[in-house]
Amino acid sequence: MTDRYAHTADSLSSPATHAFAITPADALDLPETTRAIFVGSGGAIALRMQSGALVTLAGVPQGTLLPLRADRIFASGTTASGLVGLV
Repeated sequence: MTDRYAHTADSLSSPATHAFAITPADALDLPETTRAIFVGSGGAIALRMQSGALVTLAGVPQGTLLPLRADRIFASGTTASGLVGLV
């Protein structure tokens, strides 16, 4: 299959090239720092940003794509589900 962009360097504004299911956990980091997070079912998301800042995003609607560099999604305080990390 032809990939016209195979020799183009990725940047934070490029489309994601990998995705993984996120299982919120209070003591485990994500396998990779995200470029964005897709929210399958809305609610709150408690997370740690790549900078180390802790934040809870309340009332995130279903189907939202959050352009966040996060390295942990906490189980405590997270009510949203169907989370997918995009990198």
